[in-house]
Amino acid sequence: MKHNRFIPAALALLCATGLYAEHYKVITPVPADTKGMPAHLVNFDSGDTIATVTIGNETALFEGETGEPVLARVLVEGQRLPVFILEPGTVSFNLAEGTAFGSMLNDEMRALKGRIQAIGSEYETAATDEQKDRVYARYNAMLDSTMTANADNVFGYYVFLNGDAGQLDAQALREQFAKYPSFAGYERSRKMLAMAEKREATQPGKKFVDFEVRQPDGTVARLSDYAGKGKYTLVDFWASWCGPCIRQAKVLKEIYAKYKDSGKLDVVGVAVWDDPEATKGAIERHGLPWPNIIDAQAVPTDLYGITGIPCILLIGPDGTILSRDKQGDELRADVDAALAR
Repeated sequence: MKHNRFIPAALALLCATGLYAEHYKVITPVPADTKGMPAHLVNFDSGDTIATVTIGNETALFEGETGEPVLARVLVEGQRLPVFILEPGTVSFNLAEGTAFGSMLNDEMRALKGRIQAIGSEYETAATDEQKDRVYARYNAMLDSTMTANADNVFGYYVFLNGDAGQLDAQALREQFAKYPSFAGYERSRKMLAMAEKREATQPGKKFVDFEVRQPDGTVARLSDYAGKGKYTLVDFWASWCGPCIRQAKVLKEIYAKYKDSGKLDVVGVAVWDDPEATKGAIERHGLPWPNIIDAQAVPTDLYGITGIPCILLIGPDGTILSRDKQGDELRADVDAALAR
């Protein structure tokens, strides 16, 4: 009888420690011209490579052993196939749908995507804002109930990532992780919270965080070369390939023209996630008259928790951040209010 109690306990321990594994097979359709090329099965959360195979006749076949299910993705020649759950069983893909199927959690994920599409169609055809609000409330309730039902597995984590988690502030994220503690241990969750805390530390009322970037000519540029020197400073984090950034550049040019002769306002661009030559071309092409820190890449975005651009800061004469993430008329209003003091 003691042995009977030991067996399920031992199985539970093996699962918990990752020693208990079952067979998986992943059959991925790929473009015909990729035969003989490598295909990589990667952990979507950590980015680690799980397996690499050579592509056969329009398919990549992965087989192996897995314990705890993980979010995964297949990469082929820079192309990223749909995210799926690597778990015991055989997983196939419907690339037209962007779904995986054939195993328990993947079938649940596929069904959820179908429900989301149906609600999305209903939202688009809703006649009034009130109807749209009701549909959106049902959508959020559906995601929340799905996360609650899957709070202890990677499917729930997938739903969490595809909700509004990326838009939450640090406190809201902490509350979510308190509600769903298993999600907090994932790599993307840790990075998400870290970035949110950086945003939290650089909100209006906080001092700007300095950084330095070596320029193409070998000199070193710092944000403190421009900000906190007795003038108001607009700092525009942007990139040459970013359409919204170029549209906001027109707003910045209007503000710059309005205040440039007052001696109260400076503007500085900070090019992130961009090729330096492309940045230089965009500066010339769009006639940006203010100085730019070039080739900053992720240095400032990591410091300020920036996950999307443009991100525009208004910094006061003493280095205090007065406005963040405003655009268009809201940005104009913040600048006008600050300079009217």
